[in-house]
Amino acid sequence: MDKNGAVQLVANYIAIWNESDDRLRQALIEEVFTPDARYTDPNIAARGTSAIAGYLAGAQRSFKGMHFTSGTVLAHHDAVHFSWQVGPAGGAPVVSGFDVAILEDGRIAQLYGFFTGY
Repeated sequence: MDKNGAVQLVANYIAIWNESDDRLRQALIEEVFTPDARYTDPNIAARGTSAIAGYLAGAQRSFKGMHFTSGTVLAHHDAVHFSWQVGPAGGAPVVSGFDVAILEDGRIAQLYGFFTGY
C-alpha cells in the first residue's frame, strides 16, 4: 500500500473510534478490517469484526465526549505504524499510544495496539 492509501486507512480506522452510532461504526469496521481480523491491545485479544465491534463499542462508552486523533503514519509493504491519542476536544490527551497494522488487500488483517501514556 502506498503512503496515501495508508494515511486514508488510518483516518478511516480513527473514524471508527469516534463514531458513536453502532450501525455506522459496524459499517466502518467491515470496510477497514478483514472479516477474520485480529485486534490485540493490552486489554483484549479479539478475532473477527463482531468481536472487534463489541470491544470498540465498550471503549466508545468509556471515552464518551473524547476525541481520537492520529499522528504520523509510517508504511512499507503491508505494514503500517501510527501514533494516536484520545482526550477532550482542545484538551490534553488522557491516553496515547501507537498501533502496528498488518494489511491484506488494503484492509487491516492484524492490529497490535500499544499504550504509551495515561
